[in-house]
Parts: sequence; C-alpha cells; structure tokens
Amino acid sequence: MEETVGRGLEDVVVAESDICFIDGHEGRLLYRGYNVDDLAREATYEEVAYLLWHGHLPKSAELKAFTEAIGKEAFLPPDVLAFLAGVPAGATPMEVLRTAVSMLSLSDPTSEHVGDQTDRTKALRLLAKTPSIVAAFDRLRNHQKPVMPRPDFGLAKNFLYMLHGEPPVDEDAHILDVCLILHADHEFNASTFAARVTAGTLSDMYSAITSAIGTLKGPLHGGANEQVMRMLLEIGAEDKVESWIKDALANKKKISGFGHRVYRTEDPRARHLRAFSEEIGTRRGDLKYFRMTQKVEQTVFAEKGIYLNVDLYSGSVYYQMGIAIDLFTPIFAIARTAGWTTHVMEQLAHNRLIRPRAQYVGPERELWVPIEKR
Repeated sequence: MEETVGRGLEDVVVAESDICFIDGHEGRLLYRGYNVDDLAREATYEEVAYLLWHGHLPKSAELKAFTEAIGKEAFLPPDVLAFLAGVPAGATPMEVLRTAVSMLSLSDPTSEHVGDQTDRTKALRLLAKTPSIVAAFDRLRNHQKPVMPRPDFGLAKNFLYMLHGEPPVDEDAHILDVCLILHADHEFNASTFAARVTAGTLSDMYSAITSAIGTLKGPLHGGANEQVMRMLLEIGAEDKVESWIKDALANKKKISGFGHRVYRTEDPRARHLRAFSEEIGTRRGDLKYFRMTQKVEQTVFAEKGIYLNVDLYSGSVYYQMGIAIDLFTPIFAIARTAGWTTHVMEQLAHNRLIRPRAQYVGPERELWVPIEKR
C-alpha cells in the first residue's frame, strides 16, 4: 500500500509540544499560551526566554536573578576570542557564529552531560554568549577592538552597545528587544527541527544549537530579511518600486519577505515590525525605506494576493539602526536561541530517536553485471 508523502514534511505532525502554537488561518502566535502581541507590548526578551524555559512568567526576584545570570555569562572564553580575531578574510558572520558556538563546548566541563540539570546552564551560556560572538566578530573584522559586555544592560541593549561601542538610545534598544521576542520561537521550523533531531540522538546541547545555526544559515530559512534589504537598495527609490516588482514577478523572480509555509494570512509578527520601521524612519527624519517597503507590500499583494511575513520589514528596521546587512540572520539566531534551547530540553525530557522513513521510488530488480562486461 502506497503511503502519502508529505514533501518537506508539510502539515505532518511529528511530536507533541507545549512550547509554541501557530494558528495559520487566524494569524495567531502563542508562546506557552501567551499571545505574541501581548508579549511584544508588555514583556522583555529575558521574560520571554524565562517563560519558554520554565513554562511560566518570572516574578520580580526570578527575573532579576535570571537577568543577572545572563549578564555574568556574556563574557567570551579566550579561545573563542582568539578564533574570532583569526578567522580568514571574507568569512561570513553565520559561518563564524556556527563555528564559535560549537567551540563553546570546549570550555564547558559539563558539555557531554546530556538531559540533566546542566542543560539549563548550557542554555544560559548560549543565550548570553551568542550576542557577544556576533558583536565581537563584527568589530574585529572592521579593525576595532571588541567591547566587553556590561552586565547591568539587558541582552538587546548590551548587543547594540557591544556592536557600536556606545550605549544605544532607549528607543532602539526597546525595538531590538521586541524584535528578539518576535523571533524567539516558531514551533517546528527547519532550524528548530534540526536541533531536535540532533538532540534526539543524545548528542549535546552545543551540537544541537550548532545544527540549528547551520540550518538557519540557508537562504530559504534565515536569510530572507537580508535579501529584502538588498532588494530595496537595488530598487533605489520609492517611485521605482512598482515597476521593479512587476518586472520581477513577470520574470518569475522570487520576492523575499512574502508567503509562509504555515500562515494563510498576514504573519502576526509583521505588524509590529511595520510599525517599528515607520517609527525609526520618523525619528531619523527619513521614511524612505519604510515607504519603499510599504510600496513593495502593496504591489505584491495587488499582483499576487500574497501576504507579507516577518522578514519584509525587519530588514529596514535593522538597517536603520546601523546594523550591517549580513548580521541580520545572526540576530535571528540570537533571538531564536531561547526557542532552540527550549525545544532541545523538551526533546530530551521525552526523548525518542527521530527516524522517519522514505517512500522508495527506485528500481528493485537490478542484476549484477561483472565489471568487465559493463
């Protein structure tokens, strides 16, 4: 009997989880039952990470201790700093992040302990050190000294401080904090599933997150916001958007920032990023990229009826903060570390090796031919 094949595992349910829920028809995203809209308006990224790991929002004392622990762990081991200083010219940030995260296991004596209380400690190290890796690498490749983290800053503010070398304005720190919340988890997406597959073999936490980063690196997953910004720069001006998009569509060119495997309506995260793109542009006195992105959104929907996703406006948000385009995907990784580590711990709590089957469609009765007769 021939079984139904779900190409790309589309709509195939592979496990139960109480971490994240997506209602693709209504456009709802929930973390542990909390609507992401409410979390974006009211919470900090640290609160959301705590919620994902523990299943409940922290009390004041719990949040204080958690935030302080992140600050203490933000410093990088000497071997990782030495690696970042010596990477070959032209190395991409995602390549560097993937390798540096893997290196973190070398300075953790508990790295091989799997599925016990040390997993949360490893998760904390990863959450705290990933922003430091990205910021330090960017400064080193630009011939600047890394900036040491400030434990008194929150994670988002600290990242911008380490990246630019000066404390960011509060508005930018808040916007990045919300961006991290919006990207913190998204059910069984490709990188999360990769992390769970690795964890399911009883490999270690660092290996699982390295698998996730390698998966996120692919342009069909993590790089769409980079492509959106490069598209805007190529178009150049608002009055050129409509003709450029129509020509691209006519030539079957993919427009990044649209469509999603799960959502059948507007991505609920996109509305927050749309507002932030306009807010930053207004504050800086230049709405060019917001208006261009808005025109792209309107043109694609009018031509194809396709809704935007989280990537469309995030590119202009980060770009207007002075963040290099090739750091957009690493920022995605910074945010998603909270979700990845949560899924690894959930996988290990009820572990079963993930081993799907394939529907074989090849020949079945080939006869052996000696090499001299081939």
